Amino acid sequence: MSFFYGMFFGLSFGVGLVVMFARYENLRSRRRSELAKIVAAFARMTVQDSRKVIPSEFYPPWVVFSQRQKLTWLNHQLEKLWPYINEAASELIRSNVEPVLEEYRPSILQSLKFSKLTLGTVAPQFTGVSIVESESGDNAVTMELEIQWDGNPSIALDIRTKFGVGLPVQVKNIGFTGVFRLIFKPLVDVFPCFGAVSYSLREKKDLDFTLKVIGSDVSTIPGISDAIEETIKDAIEDSITWPVRKIIPILPGDYSDLELKPVGTLDVKLVQAKELTNKDLIGKSDPFAVIFVRPLRDRTKTSKVVDNQLHPIWNEHFEFVVEDPTTQHLTVRIFDDEGGVRAAELIGSAQVALKDLEPGKVKDVWLKLVKDLEVQRDKKNRGQVQLELLYCPFGTESSYKNPFSAEFSMTALEKSFKTPGTATETVDLQTAIQKKKEVIVRGVLSIVVLSAENLPKLDLIGKADPFVVLILKKSGAKAKTRVAHDTLNPVWNQTFDFVVEDGQHEMLILEVYDHDTFGKEKMGRVITTLTRVILEGEVQDSFPIDGTKAGKLSLNLKWTPQLVFRET
Repeated sequence: MSFFYGMFFGLSFGVGLVVMFARYENLRSRRRSELAKIVAAFARMTVQDSRKVIPSEFYPPWVVFSQRQKLTWLNHQLEKLWPYINEAASELIRSNVEPVLEEYRPSILQSLKFSKLTLGTVAPQFTGVSIVESESGDNAVTMELEIQWDGNPSIALDIRTKFGVGLPVQVKNIGFTGVFRLIFKPLVDVFPCFGAVSYSLREKKDLDFTLKVIGSDVSTIPGISDAIEETIKDAIEDSITWPVRKIIPILPGDYSDLELKPVGTLDVKLVQAKELTNKDLIGKSDPFAVIFVRPLRDRTKTSKVVDNQLHPIWNEHFEFVVEDPTTQHLTVRIFDDEGGVRAAELIGSAQVALKDLEPGKVKDVWLKLVKDLEVQRDKKNRGQVQLELLYCPFGTESSYKNPFSAEFSMTALEKSFKTPGTATETVDLQTAIQKKKEVIVRGVLSIVVLSAENLPKLDLIGKADPFVVLILKKSGAKAKTRVAHDTLNPVWNQTFDFVVEDGQHEMLILEVYDHDTFGKEKMGRVITTLTRVILEGEVQDSFPIDGTKAGKLSLNLKWTPQLVFRET
């Protein structure tokens, strides 16, 4: 009997095992088929598809998507031709670069010329080439060449200072990495199939060099080393760096449309800076700002000097021409003025990309100052600078409002006076308006001090009795809120009206104090211009309180315009 039971269980187990194996094989076959479909789908994916599926930040560092092709063959030929290229290029560079260096020569130097210039025996290396696809479909072919050069050139500068000192300076240890852009435009049906070539340094990834006075060290002469380095970098930046481009005609024709042209204006208000590094041994730094989009002398703006101050307030307005908002930057450099005794010392620099600005809308930014905009190895805190930025493209006057423009301030009647009419009165009024050089934006500023939050604890019991003092910097008008007792999150809801005579150049300062029996203790302050409220009419926002870790002051600002003209 046990034999039959054993045979029954054995057969049952065997049949079950066969069934399970068959089902497993079927399942395995389906999985392989599905996996094959997935692999086939991945094989059909493009780089663009993969970037849509997985963002670039999730890729491991060894995954690189590149459209650049290697140029080993070109580098091999370039090494053979380099001795001849060196001789021709050295003379070309001397004749073209010397005038540019003279144009950018700092005021501390009397002359800046080459006494010797050869590019050495090491040829540059082309590390990649790519064709840039144009989204606009214009009649052109754009090629980008990535180049790297760790050369051994022999370059000597003959420098003379305003003090009559001659300095033979060697430029050594040059290292350069960048991307050159070639644009073949327009394409034509005549050989070589394009009318002109435009070239530009599309991207300057790295530029290193050292300066050495023959027989000494240039760094031992205060201010000279920084002045020469900035001169060389600015000359490169504005003579060949995109959007600047050089045009070489290939076929006869008018190629003026390829030249760099203005496309808009950038209005910049330099508001203030804070926590600047002190460069003086006695007293405090005397900061001033140098601002530019392109570092041309006639297009670089310099602010006034604020004496003995590490938290300067400027409230100065500047206007710049913009040629390419997609690639250009606004650069700010803060210096410590030395009173003409020696060259001003750089405190720090900052930069903001114009592509980050929304046309027609004011953007308030705080920029952290760094020692070098290209190689930010220095982590030292050098302070911050506050700017108000407004980009207005040309041809969009009806779409965007510019509070810095006289047109913005004029009423419809006054604008009609600008169009000559038949009536004598109209012509006289137009002539009178043309004689007004500057329009003052005059109006009433209504300020509602709503509340504050996260104020610092100044009293022994961990509370405070805060109040706010309101000040118009230019006119000196003042007002004060009531005291809110025993709170770090006060609510005031008080309204104050100020008549503002010059809204474009006025500044509102709100100082937050803790009331005490024996006086008052300052907790922090908020500084803002009136640009945004003039442009938008009414603004309600929370403003960070300088001097506190997380304190904010909530305000409602309303502008009621009036109009007066200033005779010049």
